[in-house]
Amino acid sequence: MKLTINGEPKEIANPTLTVTELLKQEGVSMPDMVTVQLNDEFLRPHQYPDVTVSDGDTINFLYFMGGGQ
Repeated sequence: MKLTINGEPKEIANPTLTVTELLKQEGVSMPDMVTVQLNDEFLRPHQYPDVTVSDGDTINFLYFMGGGQ
């Protein structure tokens, strides 16, 4: 299966991969602090175990940082 993850093309062997499994497979640090965008739609964290990625999908892992004065 071919995916685009954070702008990079990737080949994934598992055709039935959930977003939760993909986060683990990609070694995403602090997966509880990441927001996932799948094909331009933001997913809610409770959806990660149930949403399966498909061939051709575009996935972005986004970290929001706080800061300022």
